[in-house]
Amino acid sequence: MSVYRLNKLIRLAPNMTAGRSTVAMQPQRHNTSHSAQAADTPGHTSFKTLAITTPKPFVFHVELHRPNKLNAINKQMWLEIKDCFEGLSTNPDCRAIVLSASGKHFTAGIDLSDMMNLGQQLSDTDDCARKGYILERVIKLYQDSISALEQCPKPVITAVHQACIGAGVDLITASDIRYCTQDAFFQVKEVEIGMAADVGTLQRLPKAIGSQSLARELCFTGRRFEASEAHSCGLVSRVFPDKESLVTGALALAEQIANKSPIAVQTTKANMVYSLEHTNQEGLDHIRWYNKLNLQSEDFAQAVAAQLTKDDKPIFAKL
Repeated sequence: MSVYRLNKLIRLAPNMTAGRSTVAMQPQRHNTSHSAQAADTPGHTSFKTLAITTPKPFVFHVELHRPNKLNAINKQMWLEIKDCFEGLSTNPDCRAIVLSASGKHFTAGIDLSDMMNLGQQLSDTDDCARKGYILERVIKLYQDSISALEQCPKPVITAVHQACIGAGVDLITASDIRYCTQDAFFQVKEVEIGMAADVGTLQRLPKAIGSQSLARELCFTGRRFEASEAHSCGLVSRVFPDKESLVTGALALAEQIANKSPIAVQTTKANMVYSLEHTNQEGLDHIRWYNKLNLQSEDFAQAVAAQLTKDDKPIFAKL
């Protein structure tokens, strides 16, 4: 089938070459250095608690990087997670993200010594209303940090090894895909330190596992549950024998996603997140509004052409 006839068939932009875009529209597919690509992530040079690399084209690898503190999440890490994922949201060189952690554990949860510093700040005033204003700002900051993963239009794959405790569960339930190692374990720890989880677990965990009963059991008791249970209940979709194979598997998945149309992938994520909180009809209306534009995209034309002609996989322009 000729390119011209193919264009007529799919009735898209008659002057556009469906089989391949022009050179000007093709992205750079070579893998650039960490310093070159990661430079598009605002503030990355000042990140103290995260390590960012670009191991594959259009794939960013973000690591929690406080190994000496078991990657406990302190205020600086909360801020950097938010800045990092907001930066990657608009980075045209990023199409998929893997989030893992350095050191022995994924994360021990919230940094309690950091919370003690907050207690000192609260002690500076005796007025409960003013204490409340301080706490509200802190909680909102932490909520926004976790939500940055969900709101990022690029798919986020979390790769969990060993402990994922407290705020770690908040973090991974805001991601799109979760993998773990056989020795991973999880714990909604907040009840054991006298508080209710307040940055996402109570909202996202029941949806992630599809069982209100199990989610409430885990949140009411704070009990530890292992990788096998996390897999059987759907919290994670794959279990790997060790950290090396885990990260390799997560990066391979990210690379597979990054090879797809960024318009198609990001629209898919946007609609799936939207549909969690809306009726089926509202979700259908939402995707219809997107696709009345996206079906006119060069990505659609190129992908259809490649499927029909059994040609090489298409190369999509940066978004």
